[in-house]
Amino acid sequence: MDLETLLRRGRTIRVIGFDDAPFSRPSSGGKVNIAGVVCADTRFEGMVWGEVQQDGWDATETICQLLLGKKFLPQLHILLLDGIAFGGFNIIDLPLLAHTLSLPCVTVMRRLPNLQAMQEAIHHLPQPARRLQTLQRAGTIYQYPPFFFQVSGASPEVTFAVLQRLTNCGKVPEALRLAHLIGAAVVKGESGKSA
Repeated sequence: MDLETLLRRGRTIRVIGFDDAPFSRPSSGGKVNIAGVVCADTRFEGMVWGEVQQDGWDATETICQLLLGKKFLPQLHILLLDGIAFGGFNIIDLPLLAHTLSLPCVTVMRRLPNLQAMQEAIHHLPQPARRLQTLQRAGTIYQYPPFFFQVSGASPEVTFAVLQRLTNCGKVPEALRLAHLIGAAVVKGESGKSA
């Protein structure tokens, strides 16, 4: 059932939200953990845990490996990402992720990113042109206050309505809020103040 139908009928929307755990920035190339939290609307139902290379190229593939052929994927209606990159600039190929998983995929941002600063940072890393191309493939950044997002596989209007449904309070859908808290707790021993 597609997202529009689920919304119209008031049915439960199953979502997975991915965020990276805290990591130390000075060293490039280390491993960074990622948490994927599954929620039915805003109720926690399960999670997956993986790792990506800091400033690497494996974030899209890692998320696919955590879901393809596993129990959660057939239940899911949408996938959310906390931003377009994990572990620094391990950039997600958003259209490829949506196509591979046959799911609408959304990057959610707390504020409009400083694209110029991102481009400057990318130029200090290997293969900057390839990174910028992957970044551009994510497409338009939509502003539907309080959300800023990019989406592949659904319309911005439907995506906004879904994000509202998946958010208890504030600006962060619950699956992403929990992924952030769990990632911090596992790495640091306790969750941080903000999510």
